Amino acid sequence: MAMTPTHAHVLAELARRQPEHKIGPSLARITALMDLLGEPQRSAPVIQITGTNGKGSTAIVVDALLRAQGLRTGRYASPHLADPRERVSIDGQPLSEDDFDQVWTEIEPYVNLVDAQLLDGLEMTMFEILTGLAYAAFADAPVDVQVIEVGMGGTWDATNVADAAVAVFTPIAYDHMDYLGDTLEAIATEKAGIIKPGSHVVVAGQEPAAAKVLLGRCAELGVPVSREGIDFAVLERQMAVGGQVVRLESAGGPAGDLYLPLYGDAMARNAVLAVAAVEALGGGRGLEPGVIEDGWGEVVAPARTERVHVAPPIVIDTCHNPAAVASALDTMDEAYAFTPQIAVWGMMADKAVDAVLALLEPRVTTLVATQATNRRALPAAELAQRAAAVFGADRVVVRPELADAIDAAVGLADDAGAGAGIFLAGSVALAGEARALLGGPGDTDAG
Repeated sequence: MAMTPTHAHVLAELARRQPEHKIGPSLARITALMDLLGEPQRSAPVIQITGTNGKGSTAIVVDALLRAQGLRTGRYASPHLADPRERVSIDGQPLSEDDFDQVWTEIEPYVNLVDAQLLDGLEMTMFEILTGLAYAAFADAPVDVQVIEVGMGGTWDATNVADAAVAVFTPIAYDHMDYLGDTLEAIATEKAGIIKPGSHVVVAGQEPAAAKVLLGRCAELGVPVSREGIDFAVLERQMAVGGQVVRLESAGGPAGDLYLPLYGDAMARNAVLAVAAVEALGGGRGLEPGVIEDGWGEVVAPARTERVHVAPPIVIDTCHNPAAVASALDTMDEAYAFTPQIAVWGMMADKAVDAVLALLEPRVTTLVATQATNRRALPAAELAQRAAAVFGADRVVVRPELADAIDAAVGLADDAGAGAGIFLAGSVALAGEARALLGGPGDTDAG
């Protein structure tokens, strides 16, 4: 019997692989691995979630709603904040280091066999291996339902080796254009690849160009579709301590006074999208309000406008493209209303940096430019230079080390007095590093 390697060894093996932001657009390698493992992706029905923003939070709520019905769940998410174990959860809990490493030990010989074939000229990528590990872990558990968040796109994403019983689409916007295309039609076409014969499709509100593509794919395959605004919707929402109270419409009819421990319009819509997805898996039967309330009550969404420090208040988020940043800023205004609002900001070099800075300028008093330790990170000095062209040099501070950037922002907030707060965001990697420094969750009451 093979000895289980240390977790550090497993992480090093994953890290040496082609990183997930450089995909090899092919299902050949993951298909070969699944064949060798006995097709674990077919061991339980799949709710698969794609889109541009909101995939992770929608998947978290889907998982919680399924568990509220007594079902055993496996949830696969990406990327992670601190450790790849976060990506593979069973019954709402990430795999332990021992369990994660044990699954790796079981699949490693088969990964090596696929590597040796150099299918399409590549060994298996990090994302492909993690996807295979997740499907294997879920089959071993076993789980009743697999909740699978797409990594990038849809058609060629490694998760798409499974056939979704329910294919869910959060709003589609511009991101990863180097791989997905530079029009909404092209991006939506790539994401529509998760729709398979036999799927039930659940679609959040979309721009017309994206909606046309998705609905056209549904018509082509003759699959049923549930649409936000027609088949399900947020009817009303009100702020509450630590979140909001939502009234919704779904297959079960209207339901009200349901507490959701997340802030903002986007999170409310994601939560109702999740309700519609779970109802679709159940053949269109409506969920009882008590089940929705129980499921929503268990939701924890790290680094989604999450307050992790009280005095001064610091809120972290994973937003990293213009659509996500615009939504997060709206949520910040509604839930926290910091005056002044100080941003600690760091982005990846391949993102729409200038478009994001233009969104930040009207709502941020001072921007502290920093960077994650990730090799893709835009150097803080370059971010500061580009920010100065938008904000003016007197409103930009540069601190390459994240701990120093947080200290600088805390000093600015302390000097500003009551009402000041800090918004830290710009990339998933930065949010993860900040959460490790500051801890979480903190006091999540809106202020």
